[in-house]
Amino acid sequence: MSNTNILVLCTGNSCRSQIAEGYLRYFSNGRATIYSAGIETHGVNPRAVATMLEDGIDISTHSSNHVDEYRAIDFDMVITVCDHAQERCPVFPTRAKKFHHNFPDPAKATGTPEEIAAQFRNVRQMIKDYCRQFVAAHFK
Repeated sequence: MSNTNILVLCTGNSCRSQIAEGYLRYFSNGRATIYSAGIETHGVNPRAVATMLEDGIDISTHSSNHVDEYRAIDFDMVITVCDHAQERCPVFPTRAKKFHHNFPDPAKATGTPEEIAAQFRNVRQMIKDYCRQFVAAHFK
């Protein structure tokens, strides 16, 4: 079991933070314990699940969690993945290093089913690249 706890925080814990949790788990390969949460809970977005499965990562067993559920955990790092979460991020009594990257919300995608799927894939790729770089920088 790893001793590095990472929290990925988003508004609704349905898309971006779920995708980031999946990739951080994959890239850290057991070197960290990854959690994701939202300031609200909107349920795990089925399109996020489908988009991740296309890339070989199954997040279908993830749950949508409220940040308050993790108050007792001493996080080493907190990553906010949207500006709204960064602005409203609760203050944890923690020494956690804070990181922020604002990703577009694929749940707000509009257009044909193909256009919406393409927007989910674009955001997935942005988050994948960020997570790969994050792990490479923090887990030598």
